[in-house]
Amino acid sequence: MKNILVIQGGGRAKGNTAQLIDSFVTGAKEAGHSVEVITLIKNEVKGCLGCNACRYGKACVQKDAFQDMIPKIKNADCIVFASPLYFWTVSARIKALIERFYCIAEEDPNPPLGRYETYPIKDCALLMTSADHFFWTFEQAVSYYQFTLVNYIGFKDKGMLLAGGCGDTNGKPQIDKTDYLEKAYMFGKHLYS
Repeated sequence: MKNILVIQGGGRAKGNTAQLIDSFVTGAKEAGHSVEVITLIKNEVKGCLGCNACRYGKACVQKDAFQDMIPKIKNADCIVFASPLYFWTVSARIKALIERFYCIAEEDPNPPLGRYETYPIKDCALLMTSADHFFWTFEQAVSYYQFTLVNYIGFKDKGMLLAGGCGDTNGKPQIDKTDYLEKAYMFGKHLYS
């Protein structure tokens, strides 16, 4: 059994991204994993200020929901980032959360990949939804995910589910008219098989 933490980075409460998460969680729980979903809509996380207080043994100076998330992040085997596509990448809420990972890094005199620090080793996955479904729709989001989380922070990629063509941005969610909910269920169920 693995501890899976799903971070919902935006979208409507019953929108495409929320439905995709629900299907993923159902599959992961059926496979025996422990799953917690944290929505950044209800748990505000501000972006990093770059003050470096955390580099001098102090807690992050910002008092927001991230402080309560730190133990959950450290305890997770896998962190799943879930976001609707906003301006061709992940939501600002997800980016703010990722910036704050800086305060859970540890100083390393010989860091990998030319970094100044070492991050906890975690598995990660990406769930995204979009109204558009062009060949390039998720290009920027995938690039950000792979460069930032996999290449720089050093998380181990467990895969991505990029659900394009889920209806227009002004209408009702239409992910139920696609096969992405079934794909999300199977992704969650077979994440570690």
